[in-house]
Amino acid sequence: MTMYADRPSSSPLVDRWGGDEGVSWIAHPHEEGQRASHAIRGDDGVWIVDPLEAPDVHDAISELGTVTGVAVLSSWHARDAGAFARRYDVPVFLPTWMTRVEDRVDAPIERYERTLGESGIHVSLSNPLPTWREGIAYRESDGTLLVPESLGTAAPFLVGDERLGLELSRRLRPPRASLAGLEPERVLVGHGPPIYENATPALREALATARRRFPRALVEHGPDSVRSVLEAARR
Repeated sequence: MTMYADRPSSSPLVDRWGGDEGVSWIAHPHEEGQRASHAIRGDDGVWIVDPLEAPDVHDAISELGTVTGVAVLSSWHARDAGAFARRYDVPVFLPTWMTRVEDRVDAPIERYERTLGESGIHVSLSNPLPTWREGIAYRESDGTLLVPESLGTAAPFLVGDERLGLELSRRLRPPRASLAGLEPERVLVGHGPPIYENATPALREALATARRRFPRALVEHGPDSVRSVLEAARR
């Protein structure tokens, strides 16, 4: 199975959530990495996060309202952000500390400190590795948590009966400082489908058992984790 597909998407998995509050899609449901993208409606319009191009996605986005901006929350998630920004004539929004992405998008860049426009989405820095800078985003008003890399629901993130798991190296150093005390109603991730039910218990279990389950995760997903990092670094 391919970790990250290069061919154009033909049959994305599109999932609407929160009534008309947002939409998530996996452009290539059959790739092992299951890269996920999101569009979130805020008071100031629609924010598209870490997007990959896919058929029918723009129809789903248009149902949410007018697009305000495209946000990239991981230094490895430039993806199709530039193409989306040009389509909607909006900037690509990057935190002031985000590296690598600006060189990989052909669109205007707008930097921000902590809050994504007037969306109520607050972004905090997680910096696991020098080349891996990640924005963990949370909107307290509706309990929407978005973690693009450290957490995932795709198979390479999970062991046993986990619903939500950590990227292999993050099991040794979970991002507790960014996630402690949060009580999300939903967890959106950069790899795999969102979690809508019992999201807070799933998050707490993932953090509490991360280290204990590391040996099993290493045996089951070690080679795939290395392959994922190498492929992401080339993009």
